Amino acid sequence: MSRHVPTLAVIGGGFSGTAVAAQLLRRGRPARVVLVNRFGPMGRGVAYRTPIEAHVLNVPAGGMSALPDDADHFVRWARTRDDSIRSDSFVSRGIYGEYLEALLREAEHLTPRAGRLERLVAVARDVEPRPDGESAVVVFAGARIAADFVVLALGNYSPANPAAVGTEFYETDRYVRDPWVRGALDVIRSGESVLMLGTGLTMMDIALDLARRGVRLPLFAVSRHGLLPREHRPGPPSGSAESLPVGFESPPRSVARYTRLLRRHAAARAAAGGDWREVVAAVRAVAPSLWGGLTPEERGRFLRHLRPWWDVHRHRAAPVTARAIEKMLVTGDLSVRAARVLGYRTVAGEVEVTIRPRGAAETVRVHVDRVVNCTGPSTDVRRIGDPLLDALLARGLLRPDPFGLGIETAADGAALDAAGRPSRTIYCVGPLLKADRWEATAVPELRVLAARLAERLLP
Repeated sequence: MSRHVPTLAVIGGGFSGTAVAAQLLRRGRPARVVLVNRFGPMGRGVAYRTPIEAHVLNVPAGGMSALPDDADHFVRWARTRDDSIRSDSFVSRGIYGEYLEALLREAEHLTPRAGRLERLVAVARDVEPRPDGESAVVVFAGARIAADFVVLALGNYSPANPAAVGTEFYETDRYVRDPWVRGALDVIRSGESVLMLGTGLTMMDIALDLARRGVRLPLFAVSRHGLLPREHRPGPPSGSAESLPVGFESPPRSVARYTRLLRRHAAARAAAGGDWREVVAAVRAVAPSLWGGLTPEERGRFLRHLRPWWDVHRHRAAPVTARAIEKMLVTGDLSVRAARVLGYRTVAGEVEVTIRPRGAAETVRVHVDRVVNCTGPSTDVRRIGDPLLDALLARGLLRPDPFGLGIETAADGAALDAAGRPSRTIYCVGPLLKADRWEATAVPELRVLAARLAERLLP
């Protein structure tokens, strides 16, 4: 009797899906790995499809290896393209996309007689569990694939449309919902004025792109707090355990206590010649444990009051990007305001955007030609509108996180169903895990999660 060769369907061809597929192949076990991507080239995802050289990684090259047991893997590969690249270099995202494609090819060559990779460009629309619960069928338009395991590596979705008056404006070509969709910014003509919603890393990249395209300056950007991402320092921070305050991980587990201890500790480290980035890196390493120990009330308190401050310190900008944005601010080519968008109205061929500056009672009207959503990816699976997620939710195979951060999962990445039971077939990796782990969106965490999941599925 021939031995059963398992089929593993990995849905999503960005970093998470590519890393899982590569790790499955590197296990050296007989297996059929089907990597599904809706966009074409594997490894590109949203982040790494950009052709613009100025769009660089937000992490130094030394922290971007896709393999947790080989920290220099990416640097070695990148130096075959450009021998000036070092571990503290910030390389272009396009190059990193090429690296992920090379990672797959390398994994295929390592196990030519064991794991078999199939690349499939298609949109998954449903997952039908088999009656025994031990396997499932992935449904595509006109095709079906039986799989022993299904890995949801769905990556990042387009930003949500902010609540405001006059949302019919979102259906016009004066609004760009997702600037990362290839060609989305081509509707903006030279000399037109632009308002960007959001002031995070996406805004920085899009501002530089728009300036390069010759739009009318200054560009405008608004967010509730008007905060800009802090700048990376050269070289990765150590993030050692000593960078945490003494007793930081001990009870009581409260947002107020964590904030108080971290502020004092960061100030003390700086006074001693250290760097606050080391403290942030240390917290990042224990974030899943800290997040898991917070009550729902404390999680809500963090999301309401502290998330913007954490984001700008945790998700930092590459030095070249930060300095280019600083130059635009100094010259007046970029204006950033802390404000809330209240509504839109088309007036004399322009968009009239009504905003309320933070702390003000009166509103202000800004007139621009285009509005670009730079608020970051949607995470609420109940509102994203993905056919696959909608189908899984309707079947009760996924359990949404109450804060709209993703879905609830077991410790090994198995999806929890509506009754809280872990699936024996459907597993998750990538941003969907943010609900349970918080840190589940960047390479240093995702590569570890991908390796662990591969070991779980192909022991």
